Amino acid sequence: MNFTWAAAPLRKIILSVAEPSVRAFVPIGRHLVDVNTLIGKKIRLNWPGMAECQSCSGIFSSLQAQGLCRKCFFESPMAGQSMVRPELSTAHLGIADRDLDFERALQLQPHSVYLADSGGVKVGVTRTRQQVTRWLDQGASRAQVIAITDNRYEAGLIEVALKEHFSDKTDWRRMLAGETFDADFSAATGVALEAIPSDLKRFAVANGVQHRVHWSLAAGFKAKSVKFSNHGDEIEAVLAGQRGQYLAFTDGRAINLRSHEGLFIGLSC
Repeated sequence: MNFTWAAAPLRKIILSVAEPSVRAFVPIGRHLVDVNTLIGKKIRLNWPGMAECQSCSGIFSSLQAQGLCRKCFFESPMAGQSMVRPELSTAHLGIADRDLDFERALQLQPHSVYLADSGGVKVGVTRTRQQVTRWLDQGASRAQVIAITDNRYEAGLIEVALKEHFSDKTDWRRMLAGETFDADFSAATGVALEAIPSDLKRFAVANGVQHRVHWSLAAGFKAKSVKFSNHGDEIEAVLAGQRGQYLAFTDGRAINLRSHEGLFIGLSC
């Protein structure tokens, strides 16, 4: 191994569209590790047992979901109910969930409702200004905007209606396997536009922004998900490729780095 990046708080993979495939960079402390240059090489990831909360920046031995300590998970607006369920947003009513200023800044801006092909056609909601980032994070090969709303609540209502026809979850195994549904996807956009409730039709976008990308991970990958859960956990294997927030290895293991945000991770290659 020629390079070592000392253990530092991990952040989600930074993704950008480039030919011939998406480029990926893993932020470890102040360093950006170029994932594409590591494909085909043996790398080692290790967790010495420390973690940094993404809200209060406190140091802990472990974190709850979303990279937060236990206290922040139950109190921080970063883990408020509308983060997962946009239809529960209340900032447009001037009603706080946890922090009205934070929630106004997040919720009272244009949001996109989209369909994405990430191992199956799914519906999702994201802030319009970060829609491409969201699609890349989910490992989508194709996506299209179905509606653009004035706020998060309106987008959530449309998503609820569309969930009668589409899942709102990513099937990570099928996504990593590179399964695509091109024919179904084209038909699905028409179904989605028709399914938007009449009182929200004004937000529909018949020819919304489309997105197509190619990933470095070869199709047909059969994944077994692994995670760091015990102090001193380590992964050492040859990197097969990357898709979404996952690193995949030639031995079939795959790790979702976003679900490990805040953990002090060391990387050697």
